[in-house]
Amino acid sequence: MDLHLSEDVATPEERAAVDDLLGPPDTGWEGGERRSELEGHYARGGEDARERRHLLLPALHAVQGRIGWISPGALNYVCQRLTVPPAEAYGVASFYAMFSTEPRPALVVHVCDDIACKTAGADELCADLEASVGAPGSAAAGGTATWMRSPCLGLCEKAPAVLVQEAGEETNDRSVAPATADGVKALLAGSSPDGARSVTGSTPQQGSKGLRLLRRIGEIDAESLDDYRAVGGYSALRRAIDLGPAGVLREVTDSKLMGRGGAAFPTGVKWKAVAEQTVQPHYIICNADESEPGTFKDRVIMEEDPFAVIEAMTIGAYATASEQGYIYIRGEYPEAQRRLQNAIDQARGRGFLGDDVMGEGFRFDIEIRRGAGAYICGEETALMESIEGKRGEPRNKPPFPVHVGLFNKPTAMNNVETLINVLDIVSEGGPAVAAIGTEGSTGPKLFCLSGCVEKPGLYEVSFGATLRELLEMAGGVRGGRDLQAVLLGGAAGVFVRPDELDMPLTFEGAREAGATLGSGVVMVFDDTVDLKDILVRIAAFFRDESCGQCVPCRVGTVRQEEALHRILNGSTNGSVGDELNLLSEIELVMKDASICGLGQTAAGAIQSAVHRLGLFDGRENG
Repeated sequence: MDLHLSEDVATPEERAAVDDLLGPPDTGWEGGERRSELEGHYARGGEDARERRHLLLPALHAVQGRIGWISPGALNYVCQRLTVPPAEAYGVASFYAMFSTEPRPALVVHVCDDIACKTAGADELCADLEASVGAPGSAAAGGTATWMRSPCLGLCEKAPAVLVQEAGEETNDRSVAPATADGVKALLAGSSPDGARSVTGSTPQQGSKGLRLLRRIGEIDAESLDDYRAVGGYSALRRAIDLGPAGVLREVTDSKLMGRGGAAFPTGVKWKAVAEQTVQPHYIICNADESEPGTFKDRVIMEEDPFAVIEAMTIGAYATASEQGYIYIRGEYPEAQRRLQNAIDQARGRGFLGDDVMGEGFRFDIEIRRGAGAYICGEETALMESIEGKRGEPRNKPPFPVHVGLFNKPTAMNNVETLINVLDIVSEGGPAVAAIGTEGSTGPKLFCLSGCVEKPGLYEVSFGATLRELLEMAGGVRGGRDLQAVLLGGAAGVFVRPDELDMPLTFEGAREAGATLGSGVVMVFDDTVDLKDILVRIAAFFRDESCGQCVPCRVGTVRQEEALHRILNGSTNGSVGDELNLLSEIELVMKDASICGLGQTAAGAIQSAVHRLGLFDGRENG
C-alpha cells in the first residue's frame, strides 16, 4: 500500500509508545532501518495490511496514554507501522472523545455533568472550578493539567464522579467518586485527595441470602482465582464440557434467557445460529461498553467478580465453536480493565484459557479491547467496526452478526450481565432457571438505582418484582421528599410517574405500560429536581453521541435540542404547542429512519416527559 504521509516526524517517546505495543519495526517500510534487499519482500499491502488494521485503536491508546495527545508525527508513525492511510487513521482518532489530536496537558480530569451527577450537584462543582481554575480546557498547575466536562462515567451510584487521565509510561487512569471541587483541585495539583473511590460498596445487598448474580461480591478476593474456585468457580465450565456443545445450547435455550443489554434477544437462538455456521473462525464478544447514562451494573460485576465473566465467555465459546473472544470495555473503566486482565492472565496460566482448555482439547483465548469514549460503540455492529480499527459507525442489517460479524465471520455478542447468567443455567439446568421470574421474563435481573434515593447501588431481584418494591429496597426517596418521576431504562428509556410504581419489572410488564427496562436504569428524581433541565441534558447527550452517519439522527438530535431550548427560553417559533408538535415529528422521523437504536430511541425520554408527565402543561408534579 502506497501511503502519503505528511512531513511530521514522531518523537522518540512517541515511537517507543507504539513499539512497546507492536514490537520493533521489521523494515524501513514501517519506520525501521531501511534495508533495500528486504523492502520489496516486507512491504505491507492488500490482505496483509487489512490484517493489521485491528491494532489501530490499541496503537492510538498507546500514544494517548504515553504522551497525552496524538500528534501528526505520532499518527504518521502509527500509519506507517500498520499500513493505514493517514486520512482514515485521523478519522478514527478524531471519532473518539478520549483521544485528542490537539496538544493537551499530561493530566486531564474529566468531570461528569450527566443526569445522575447533575442531580448530585455536578453543576455547582463545575461552577466552582470555572471560578477558581478557569473554563473547561484551561491550563492548571502551571500548564501541566486541565479539566473538562464529561458525559456519564458509569459511576452514577457514587455521583458526582470524575475520571483522571494521566499520561506517562505507566497507565495511571483512575476514577474518583463522590468528587468535590476541592478534591478536583487537589487532583489537578497532582495529589490524591481523601475519598478516592473504592471499588466496593456499590451493592447494598452484599451478603444477603438468595442472591445469584451478586452472591460472590464482597465474599471473595476478586483478584484471586483460588478464591473464585473455592466457591465453585469453574465448576460450570466442567459441567458444560460434560454436556457437550449441543447440551449447553439446549440448557441456555430452555432457560429462555433474554439479553440483558436492552434488546432482549433470546441468547439460545443467537448462540445456536453462530454454532451452526460452517464458515470459520467464529468469534464471541463480551459487550462491556455500557455507556447508557445511569448504568453501572456491568462495571460492578467486572470489578468484583471478573473470573465469572471469563468463565461464562469460555462456556459461550465452547457452545458456539469460537476460538477467540474479545471483551470490549468502555475506556472510562480503568479498574474493571485491570481486574479483567488479571483474571485473564491467571486463567491462562492455570489452563482455563489457551490451546487446551482444562485439558479437554478445545482452544479459546480472550483479548481485551478498550473503547475510547463513544456511546455508539455499545451498538453491536459499531462495536465490531471499532475492534476492526474503524470509526464506530453502525452497519446496515442484514446481514446480522451471527452470519457476518467481526472480521466478516459469525459472531456471538452478549453483555456482561447476560453472560454471567449462563453459569447457573449450565450448573442447575435451563428449566430450573426458567422457573424463576415469569413466563416471559425468566431468571434474576440487575437494576442500577441512582439519583434521589437513600441507598443507591446495584440491586438484584427476580423478574416480576415491582418498581415500588425495588425503591423500598433502596430506602425510598432520599430525605423522605416527594417523588417527582423515575427514569426507567436510561437516557434512551422513559419517565414513569409516581402513580405507576406498581408496574411489574418484566419485559412484558414494561411493554404493557408503554415503558422499557432498557439496560436496567432506575434513576429517581424528587421534587427538588428541575426535570426540564434534565431533558435538555439528555438532548445534548444524544446530539453529542450521534455518530453522524445517517441524516435522521445527525440532524434530528440537533433539532430536538434546539426546540427544547426555544421552549425553555421563551423564544418559540409560534406557540409551545407548535414546538411540541415539531418534537413529535422529529421523534417519528428518527424512530422510522435512523440506522440504529441510538436515533430510534433518542427522543423516547423527552416524549415520555411531554406526554406521560405533562412536563409542559403543569402536570409534572402529579
